[in-house]
This record gives sequence, structure tokens and C-alpha cells, in this order.
Amino acid sequence: MRQRSRSVWFLVVPNTGLLNIGGPWEVLGHTNDVLGRTAYELQLVGPRSPAVTTGHGIVVGGIRSLPKTSSTLPDIVIVAGGSPRTPLPEGEATLVPWLRRHRERIPTLVSICTGAFVLGEAGVLDGRRATTHWQHVAELRSRFPAAQVVEEGIFVQDKQVWTSAGLSAGVDLTLALVEEHHGHALAMAVAKRMVLFLRRSGNQPQFSSALRRQEKEPPRLRDISTFVLEHLEQPLPVARIAAGIGMSPRTLSRFCREHLQESPAEIVRRLRVDEAKRLLAETPLPLKDISARTGLGNLSTMWRAFSEQLGVTPAVYRERFSSCRS
Repeated sequence: MRQRSRSVWFLVVPNTGLLNIGGPWEVLGHTNDVLGRTAYELQLVGPRSPAVTTGHGIVVGGIRSLPKTSSTLPDIVIVAGGSPRTPLPEGEATLVPWLRRHRERIPTLVSICTGAFVLGEAGVLDGRRATTHWQHVAELRSRFPAAQVVEEGIFVQDKQVWTSAGLSAGVDLTLALVEEHHGHALAMAVAKRMVLFLRRSGNQPQFSSALRRQEKEPPRLRDISTFVLEHLEQPLPVARIAAGIGMSPRTLSRFCREHLQESPAEIVRRLRVDEAKRLLAETPLPLKDISARTGLGNLSTMWRAFSEQLGVTPAVYRERFSSCRS
């Protein structure tokens, strides 16, 4: 039986980020294209019409005014960004009473990035898990103590309420929404059509472990880890790494021991396992392909590395943490 289309209202306010609108809109638009029908009827709605200027100066038109009556409500409302300021700017403040009035009759409520502050002011987040951009997690938690604000994922679903971290995380959230409606295969087809490097699950950290380390590392250490990550699938003996970053092998080994308490070989092994963990959790790639991409060699080597470092095999790690269904 053919599924009915879902109406989607993007609530757009002045000074929002263009990607807060464009990322989710593209996902739903491409879903319509892949299905060959209008599964999602998309509309821009806001406190100002017919246009708003985004935070970096691009004007978005085609916005209709937020209706004063409630005779027709959408299936999905997406608050496409907002402001973390208090009190809320006029545009965001206009949305709050409308959401309070109609939230129980809207099947799915979504916020992208700092749009979570609008949902919070409307009471939508009370008693629910939610997230926002990492820069504003503490502020969201402070302002709305009745919400369970988390920062370990790029998006969070709590029943009919979905919230995402900053900007590009809205693409991942919307792909997950498409998967819930139309299945995993369709969501993956949309991701491929959009030429996404990786379709991330909600459990993906807002910062990768490699990025967290690089942020704290002095420049010379960043050079080492960056070179290793860029050549992960290739053989990486000490001499190769040293030549790549302009050090002698002896100096490199001493430097790594002094600053990381690891040998260059141990650094390479750790980064390879980290990348293998990411691929296991975030992609459906076969184990042999992951072992090749990460330079871990054959399956036996990858199995041994996981067992020694994590106490589980690659297959068990994927079973526990994977967002991909076969």
C-alpha cells in the first residue's frame, strides 16, 4: 500500500545558519527523488515573511507566515536553528507560544542546532533527553533543568522529539528520521545520492577521539598524528613517519616517548584501532575491508588488536555499537 505524504514545516527565524535549513531540506528532497513521489511536502514557515536573512547574509525567500489558526497542522515541525540568547530574540519568541499551543497535536518535533532553545522555552524538552551544539550544551542545561541535556551524541531522539547538535548534524538526524519512516536501505540510498562521506549514527561523538587529542597536542605532535591518519592504509615504519614530518627516526622515537609515553609503532596501532572502531560502528563495510582501510592487515591481526586493547573481537564490537542494520 502506498504511504501517504507527510507535511513538514521548517520554522525559520532571522540570523539562523543556512545549513540548518538546507541540510535537512536536501535530505527530504532527495528522499522524494529516490522514491519517485512526494513523501515529504516541504514548506518554509516563520514569524517573518516572505524572506529572512541568514546569519552570514544569504537571503532565504518563499517563507509563509505562521498561521494564526490551527485548522491544519503539519506532521513534522523542524525548528531550523535559533538563538541561545536570553531573552530570546523576537523571531524565536514568536514561535514559543505557537509551539506551546500546538505541540501535542504535532506528531514529530525537531530542532536543529540552537533551535533546541526554542523547544526548551516551549516546554517541549521537559523530562526528555536532548542536545544542541557543543558550545551551548552547558547553557541549555542551565536554562532548562527539567530536560536531560546530553553532549555525547550528534543527535538525540526521545519519542516524538528529535534534537541535533550543530549544523551538519541536522543532516544525520534527518537521515535517521527517513530511516524510521522508510527503512535503512532507502536512507543509505539518499546518503549515497548526496555523496556523503559517512552516514553517522546519533551515538557519534560531537568530537572524534582523534580530534580531541589533536586539540590538546602541541603542533609537533599534531603533525605526527595527522601524517599517520592521512596514510593509515599504508605501511608506516618509523623511518617513513620521520621522513614525512621532517625528523630523524631517533628524534621521533624519543619525542613520542617523552610526550606521549608511546613508541611511534604504538601510536600507529592506536590510531588504526580507533579508525577501525569508527568504521565498525558507523558503516556496513565488511571486516576485511575495514582491516585493509585501516592498515591493520588481515582479519587475524585486527582480531588480535581488538582483543588486546578492548577485550572484545571486531564482530562483537560491531554488534554492540553499530548503527547499521544488515
